Amino acid sequence: MKEEISQLLEQALKGLVEEGVLPEETRGTAIQVERARDRKHGDFAANLAMMLAKPARRNPRELAAAIVEALPASDLVRKVEIAGPGFINFFLSPQAWHAVVEEVFERGTRFGHSDIGRDEKIHLEFVSANPTGPLHVGHGRGAAYGSTVGNLLEAIGHPVHREYYVNDAGRQMDILATSVWLRYLELGGAELRFPSNGYRGDYIIDIARQLREEHGEAFQQPVESVFHGLPEDAPDGDKEAHIDGLIGRARHLLGEEAFQTVFLTALEDILADIREDLSAFGTEFDEWFSERSLTSGGMVDHALEELEKSGDVYEQDGAKWFAAEKYGDEKDRVVVRDNGQATYFASDIAYHLNKRERGHDRLIDILGADHHGYIARLKAGLEGMGQPGDSLEVRLVQFAHLYRGKEKLQMSTRSGSFVTLRELREEVGRDAARFFYVMRSNEQHLDFDLELAKSQSSDNPVYYVQYAHARICSVFQQAEDKGFQYSRDTGLANLDQLDEDHEDQLMVTLSRFPEVVEAAARNRAPHQLTQYLRDLANDLHTYYNAHTFLVLEEEIRNARLCLVEATRQVLANGLALIGVSAPESM
Repeated sequence: MKEEISQLLEQALKGLVEEGVLPEETRGTAIQVERARDRKHGDFAANLAMMLAKPARRNPRELAAAIVEALPASDLVRKVEIAGPGFINFFLSPQAWHAVVEEVFERGTRFGHSDIGRDEKIHLEFVSANPTGPLHVGHGRGAAYGSTVGNLLEAIGHPVHREYYVNDAGRQMDILATSVWLRYLELGGAELRFPSNGYRGDYIIDIARQLREEHGEAFQQPVESVFHGLPEDAPDGDKEAHIDGLIGRARHLLGEEAFQTVFLTALEDILADIREDLSAFGTEFDEWFSERSLTSGGMVDHALEELEKSGDVYEQDGAKWFAAEKYGDEKDRVVVRDNGQATYFASDIAYHLNKRERGHDRLIDILGADHHGYIARLKAGLEGMGQPGDSLEVRLVQFAHLYRGKEKLQMSTRSGSFVTLRELREEVGRDAARFFYVMRSNEQHLDFDLELAKSQSSDNPVYYVQYAHARICSVFQQAEDKGFQYSRDTGLANLDQLDEDHEDQLMVTLSRFPEVVEAAARNRAPHQLTQYLRDLANDLHTYYNAHTFLVLEEEIRNARLCLVEATRQVLANGLALIGVSAPESM
């Protein structure tokens, strides 16, 4: 509808320019059309006259009158009024709303989709949790948000590449491998004090058991050899120095090849679990990108070479520094340590350079809220390597707090005392979990109410929306049981008989769907879609409670069934974008 009105205004503008009423410079002015807040003042409003008043040197109300006079005739517009300082208010005809219902059927599952983003390729990175343990409910929010944003972007035509960055290098992974090895030793009968800074949880023991089944006693070592001479653990000593000492001892006693066997066993087991978990949650990736490949594939060296070309790399205290502050970062960054090892920052910017060199126009990173400090440095790194900093867009996802009753559940990967995404999915179901995760802005903290998510009541938003879809399916089943023959063509031909306020409101809400999808995609805001679906479900339930659909009059019955069939299609389309099912019965 907005597009139709924009085209009418565009034609009027073109005519006024050709007549000399408006100067040539106003040709091609971007036209803004918005839905009116109060339908008493029209369905849509445009501020074009006020935008053009200054260059045209005309009074905005007089200019608005000229624009209205120049508007082409349209069956979709009932009347046009001028309000306030020069707003042009459009009142649509019933035929305009009937056309929406027809369009729903014409486009089916593609209703709400467009191709406005077809020229911008998007690289979407999300979840990217360290493969040091199972996904917990905090990761689930990033997964639901990221996959829904990807769906929305594709719905408006963007080619989207979904990627999971596997953090399979660095100290945390060494701690993981060492934790598994220590549990392996325990399973072989060794008695030891497990490090306070090690990874705990049953999954570590399970991996250690797998290691023992596959390699027997090959990695067994005397406990004395493992702990002799190491720094004390907390609370009396330094837990960081203690775990680093254990990592070094594991490498020494096992040898690098055996240590890598332990490392890869742990990595592959946890990654397999993460893949399975995300797939069951409805989240799929086009690529799983290994951090280790940045070094082995020469990408870090390549990025450093690009930085060198900028002339913004200098040496200080034996290390190489990037003059990141010059590009808006809070301080300069070390890219190569004094021991010759590249830093995490060097790996991060190498990864983002690689994304750009793979042909992606826009890079969207969905990160946890604690990554706020990464944004300026990553953009600085891109600019230092000759890439546009504004090609990177970072969306931060705030924490999800899980409650069981009044008890707030804790999440800690190290301690192992966390609720996994799998446990959440098994308790409340995938649909409820995904819907709840995205029904608030990613910028807001989310308190996940388990009891509400499981309830079968109108207070549960996902149940309320799904029930609207199921209720419509039930109506069609009742029609079949009563022997009524439904004809969509007859229904479309008699939409003019639908003159109840509830019917008018339902058609207006259906017409909003393409606008909501576009806005939710552009703003990376799935919560706008969930709110729309709740509004549409409310309109359907209100209509259902106020009127009988299966009346004896065939023309009205088919028209009403036609309207609710279109509603069912839009509900299904919206739920699909979130990754939520549209059940036929509940």
